[in-house]
Amino acid sequence: MRKPRDIDSELKALEAKAKTLKERRVRQLGELVIATGADALDADMLAGALLSAAATKDTGASEGWRKAGASFFQRGARKAAARPDRGAANDTAHDRNATSA
Repeated sequence: MRKPRDIDSELKALEAKAKTLKERRVRQLGELVIATGADALDADMLAGALLSAAATKDTGASEGWRKAGASFFQRGARKAAARPDRGAANDTAHDRNATSA
């Protein structure tokens, strides 16, 4: 005769595994924000940029972002985070300083 399954313990084990996976995903997203240098942005700007990226239907822009992301992972996060000119926000600040000088 077969031994009955303990569904409650299996369910608890699955819930614990799901919680662990969710925590790992959140931690990896935080590490990605830091590695890209996006931690220098304020939370509102970062959230707005992510919302805009998630809502875009422009396949050209999405493909450009995908290629830039793939390139980032290929060359390594350390090199990208060490670059002094990490994006449009720094370019804008640089342009303002150049025109005021």
